[in-house]
Amino acid sequence: MPPSSPTSLIIPAVKKHTATVIMAHGLGDSGAGWISLAENWRRRSKFEEVKFIFPNAPTIPITVNFGMAMPGWYDILSFSDVQEDQDEPGILKSQRYFHSLISSEIESGIPSDRIVLGGFSQGGAMSIFSGITSEKKLGGIFGLSSYLLLHKKLPELTKKGANKETPIFMGQGDSDPLIRPEWGRKTAQELKKLGYAVDLKIYPGLQHSATPEEIDDVEKYLNERIPPQGDKTSL
Repeated sequence: MPPSSPTSLIIPAVKKHTATVIMAHGLGDSGAGWISLAENWRRRSKFEEVKFIFPNAPTIPITVNFGMAMPGWYDILSFSDVQEDQDEPGILKSQRYFHSLISSEIESGIPSDRIVLGGFSQGGAMSIFSGITSEKKLGGIFGLSSYLLLHKKLPELTKKGANKETPIFMGQGDSDPLIRPEWGRKTAQELKKLGYAVDLKIYPGLQHSATPEEIDDVEKYLNERIPPQGDKTSL
């Protein structure tokens, strides 16, 4: 696990719990920064069978922040190319933490293919990495404004291929000054080379944030990946 044990904000299912979405925040943020997603869907009576988990990253020193501590899933060593200069020990510690969240949900009775792992920026990078290296077949994996971690080691780390057929959704702004659009495109290309099914959507004018259109696309993705089981039982 990361240096200090992260906590999570939980939005429980309002009907029988049949699926779980784990949503990871970006550098310097917290789970509370994305909890409005679930609250909005609750107000609209969406995903009522879904438990939402918004984990909080541990507070760690960040090199690009002059060593000052902030919430992060791993250290950022350089902004010149975040896909090349990476904190492998920190990434692998957080990977184990996300895998433990998945295992806990499975132990509670949720099938692995009813669990979706996603996130934004650093959290999206961790979600893609943790998802494709998971030995459990997941329902979905998504990354918003994100990029690929430890790409040179992925052929070995993903050799069991549990999620080779799990559709991956990526959203990327074409005006993002932090996570450059070419990094998102390169991530999608590398994942496709490894045999993953990736849908990358580029949003014109979007910087390092999310838009209502992108959130609507996430909603559509979740509807496809973890449809309500109550509807099936009534057929």
